Amino acid sequence: MEELVLRLLQGIGSVTWQSLVMIAVAGLLFYLAIVHDYEPLLLLPIGAGALLANLPLSPLLGDDGMLTILYRTGISNELFPLLIFIGIGALTDFSPLLSNPRMVLLGAAGQFGIFGTLLAALALGFSREEAASIGIIGAIDGPTSIYVSSLLAPHLLGPITVAAYSYMSLVPVIMPPIINALTTPDERRIRMAYVERPISRRTRILFPIVTTVVVGTLVPFAIPLIGMLMLGNLMRESGVVERLTNTSSRELANIVTLFLGLAIGSTMEGSRFLQPSTLAILALGILAFALDTAAGLLFGKLLNLLSRGRFNPIIGAAGISAFPMAARVVQKIAHDEDFENFLLMHAMGANAAGQVASVVAGGVVLALMGAG
Repeated sequence: MEELVLRLLQGIGSVTWQSLVMIAVAGLLFYLAIVHDYEPLLLLPIGAGALLANLPLSPLLGDDGMLTILYRTGISNELFPLLIFIGIGALTDFSPLLSNPRMVLLGAAGQFGIFGTLLAALALGFSREEAASIGIIGAIDGPTSIYVSSLLAPHLLGPITVAAYSYMSLVPVIMPPIINALTTPDERRIRMAYVERPISRRTRILFPIVTTVVVGTLVPFAIPLIGMLMLGNLMRESGVVERLTNTSSRELANIVTLFLGLAIGSTMEGSRFLQPSTLAILALGILAFALDTAAGLLFGKLLNLLSRGRFNPIIGAAGISAFPMAARVVQKIAHDEDFENFLLMHAMGANAAGQVASVVAGGVVLALMGAG
C-alpha cells in the first residue's frame, strides 16, 4: 500500500505545465479528427501518441516502450512513410495527367512554396537542415514531409508533421480566399471543354516505369519516394496483382498509418514540443501553403495569357499535392461562379502532377542538403 501511494505521489509530482498543455493539444487533435473529420486517420493516432507520451512516468517511452520501438522501427529508418507511398500509388489514377501532359507544369509551379519557405526559415535563424525540413511542408504531402524531416531534422518531426497534415485537412478553408484574391470572377468563369482521350493499358503501365527511371536518374535522392509511389501505381495498372494492390491500399496502408501516427505523436513531449520554434514552424507552414497556391494561380494566369483567354487560371491552384481535395476545391469554386462550369478533370490532372512533383521536390531538397 505504501509503495502504491509512493508511486502515485511520484506520478503527480512529475506532472509539468508542458505535459498538461500537450494533453490539451492531444484533445484538440481528437476534436478536429472526430468532430470536424479533419484527416482523422492520422490526427487521431497522433493525438493518442501525444497523450500517451505526456502522461506522467509513461513506460511507453522507455528504451523498451512500445512508442519508442515504433519510432525506431519505422520513423528513424524512414520505413513507414515509404510504405505509405506504395498505398498512395496504388490509389492514384494518373490518367487525367496522361490525357493532358501540360498539367505537369502546374504541378511544378505548385512546389514554389517549398523553396520560398526555406529561405524565410533561414532568415528566421533556423539551420539549413531545419529550414529545408520546414520548407518541405510546402509539398502539402504528409509522407514526403515525414521522410525529409526524419532525415534532416528529426527533432522537428512532431511540429512539422502536425503542420503538414493539419493544413492538408484545411485545404477547403485556406485555398478559396487566395484563389478569390488573385483571380477575377470572369477568369473563374472561363469554361474549358474536356476531351477524354483513351489511355492505353500499355501507356498506363509504362508511365510508372518510365517516371521512375527518368526521375531516379535526374534526382537520385528521390528514388525511395518516387520508386515506392510508382511501384504502387504499377501494381494498380498492371492488373495482375490485385491482391497486392488491395492490400497495399487498404490493410497495409491502414496499419502503417496507425503506427506512423502513434510514433509521431510520441515525439510531441511537452518539454520538446513547446518551444518558440514550434509556433514559427506553424506560421511558416501557412506561408508555404499560401505561396504554393499563389504560384500555381500565377502560372495559370500565364497559361491563360498564352492561350488568349481560353485557360482557366484557378486550375493552377490544384497543382499542389493535396490529392484529390485540391482539385475538388477548384471545381467547387468554378461551380459557384457558373453552375455549368466543370473543371474537375482538368484540375485532377494538375493535382496528379502535383503529387509527382512534390516527391521530386523532396528529392531535390535532400540533394541540396547533401543528405545520405
